Order: sequence, then structure tokens, then C-alpha cells
Amino acid sequence: MTVYFPEHNAGELAQALAARAQGRLVACLCAAWCGTCRDYLEALQALAARFPDDCFVWIDIETHADRLGDLDIENFPTVLVQPADGGAPQFYGTLLPHIEVLERMLARGGAMTLPADAEIPDVLAWLRGGGGTD
Repeated sequence: MTVYFPEHNAGELAQALAARAQGRLVACLCAAWCGTCRDYLEALQALAARFPDDCFVWIDIETHADRLGDLDIENFPTVLVQPADGGAPQFYGTLLPHIEVLERMLARGGAMTLPADAEIPDVLAWLRGGGGTD
């Protein structure tokens, strides 16, 4: 499986989300200038191959700042895990930059209780619509 980039794979990404309606969206919000993010990408690509029912997406917060609004990401990697069918997010937050943490979370399939006031980016509708830059 692959990790999709909205700016390069918009159409494929929308199709992948539709095809994996029973799976999860696993979106890593990152920055191109971040060395930790660049290292994490390689591990995320390997993880995507181990979870083929899920749709992995790499969202550069600067490239897509217009789509993310006033979202303030202070630490990387920041990850969103949400059912691909649009259900409530299962996780949103910063993880240690060790792919094993995300892998265990995905393998267990459990959801974390998110604070009611958590500002969770609504990326799913955007990605379903094609996700590319305008």
C-alpha cells in the first residue's frame, strides 16, 4: 500500500477513501522542513503496507494551510486516526516519533477519549473531494 499526498494523488486518494470505507483514515500532519517528519515518512510507508485496509495520508501543514485554517500544530508527528466512513475521530494528537507507537495503536483498534473542546481538523471531507490544491 501507499501513503497518499493530497497535492500529488488527489483523485487516487478520494478513490482509496471510498474503497476503504470500512477502514480508517490515518493522516500524518507534518512539515517538509521537519527532519523528524522526513524520517517518519519512510516508517509510515512501511506501516501502510502492514495495514492495507486503512488509508494513509501525508498532509504538509504549510502546503495545505489554506485548507487547515487556524490549526496550530506545535509538535510532530501529529496524527489523526478516524474511520474512513466519517465516524468520530479515534485519535488526534502528537505521538513520539517512533512508528511502533502508531502501529500498536492501530493494531489494538481502540479509540481514545478526546476532549470536547479539541480542535480536530476536518480533513476527511476535503480529502474525499479530491484533496488537491486549488
